[in-house]
Amino acid sequence: MKVEIYDALMRRQASRRDLLRGTASAAALLGLSGAMGGIAGTAFAADDLRAQILQIPGVGKGSPTDADWQKVGELCLGPTKANVKQGEFAGVELTFMGLNNQNLHNFLFRGFLKPWEAYTGAKINWIDLAQADYNARLQQSIATGTVDFDILEMGAPFEGDTAGRGLLDEMPDWAAKQVEADDLVSYLKPPVGTWDGKTYRVTIDGDCHTFAYRKDYFGEGSISGMAEPPKTWQDVNAASKALIGKTDPLTGQPAYGYLDPLKGWGGFGFYFIENRATAYAKYPGDPAWLFDPENMKPLVNNPAWVQAIQDVLDLIAAKAYPADQINADPGTTAFSQFLAGTGAMLMWWGDVGSSARTSDTSVVGDVVGFGINRGSNRVYNRKSGQWEDKYNEAPNMAYLGWGIYVTKRVSSDEKKRKAAWSAAAHLGGKDLSLWTSAYPSGFQPYRQSHFNYDEWEKAGYDRAYIKDYLGSNADSYNHPNAAIEPRIPGIFQYYSVAEDELAKGFAGQYKSAQETADAIAAAWEKITDQIGRDSQLKLYRTSLGL
Repeated sequence: MKVEIYDALMRRQASRRDLLRGTASAAALLGLSGAMGGIAGTAFAADDLRAQILQIPGVGKGSPTDADWQKVGELCLGPTKANVKQGEFAGVELTFMGLNNQNLHNFLFRGFLKPWEAYTGAKINWIDLAQADYNARLQQSIATGTVDFDILEMGAPFEGDTAGRGLLDEMPDWAAKQVEADDLVSYLKPPVGTWDGKTYRVTIDGDCHTFAYRKDYFGEGSISGMAEPPKTWQDVNAASKALIGKTDPLTGQPAYGYLDPLKGWGGFGFYFIENRATAYAKYPGDPAWLFDPENMKPLVNNPAWVQAIQDVLDLIAAKAYPADQINADPGTTAFSQFLAGTGAMLMWWGDVGSSARTSDTSVVGDVVGFGINRGSNRVYNRKSGQWEDKYNEAPNMAYLGWGIYVTKRVSSDEKKRKAAWSAAAHLGGKDLSLWTSAYPSGFQPYRQSHFNYDEWEKAGYDRAYIKDYLGSNADSYNHPNAAIEPRIPGIFQYYSVAEDELAKGFAGQYKSAQETADAIAAAWEKITDQIGRDSQLKLYRTSLGL
């Protein structure tokens, strides 16, 4: 994204907030933004920093703006100042590659890092990528040896492709202390963020898919006819079919049930068929659900996965989705459909909960409830080759969270290296992370300290809502049958080709769910052979703890 486009978007965002806050207050905020480097100190000093930043802007006061991101970044500079002298990085320029999804991720990083740049003297140059372009751009850089970025926003699934190929710089001890890494929830602690015993990442996100639903679609006399929200994927499909032809109680528009994204998203869309599949395929006590840990053969075409694909095909055949759903990617289902009042049920990363209450684009904040990934009333045992009629649930730990990584490009220049890690540590700071968890950011709660209900209430959330929302995240993180993603090289090559084959299947180009699944499995076999079956099997087994 060009800088002038970014600046235009920021001006438009500020205009929207003018309507909410009044011209005078908005002008005051913009004045502060224009005087960056001078907003710290007296105007925002307070004993309780965490309570103070959670008031920026406060729940129900509109979406945060660039001015808000800069204020939060300025107030959270304390740990940086403890490790870096003012102006210490003068003359240093760093290139940062990350996402610009839904005006989140890199948009916020710019604001958070502007006061850091003013204090340290360093300058950040930005490479912004849409979600669908991210995997291809990263893989191209790796394959061609043209890594042109010093700092990288990346998820742990790519650690096999980057750390495993020696492309990353090891995190210095002072950075680990600055971000208070011990505060992370257990499943994000090492081996996540490490490779061969070395640590490479500052964690800035959690990532698990949780279930969000509209409370006004369920209950006594509701249009779904169901007294309770669905507990299983079988219930989800039944509710979706029951809503065909009904009217949405909130918007007056046609009612819809579950919102499957039927369009790919650069490999990230595969997580959504996984949500259905884990309930059927992740057998308790067996960590393997993507590949056979004995030979790396794909499991994606076994009866459990075929059932997940068949579920979607059934809803397509019943015309249970909104028109043109075949072109709806995951970003569309969350931000353009569910939050905007279309559809009763959604699986998404946890941040949809904070967005529902704090984004200008949300109309459903008062009627949203949460839970873990839906279960199934039967589960497939891959070892016996039989279905078993018993309730099973397996939350999908999709993506293992975003992190900030530093590349080897800076390793030979100690000043530049320290600057890169300082920027990463600022973005992954404990206090700043509380704010990103509570407001639209693209990130969800991921530290133990994020689960303090009292702090969220100070931001303006009501306790019942936040217990429901945070509970869905905590219950997923701590579930004994959680489906953990393997950190193996090429994982997004597998996901990307699976998306392509699924799109063909959903469009009717394959005769059946089984044929679609078989096409994915055949493509996965080729990838495994290309990368090296023996090495993939060894890394896969290690990732499973075998």
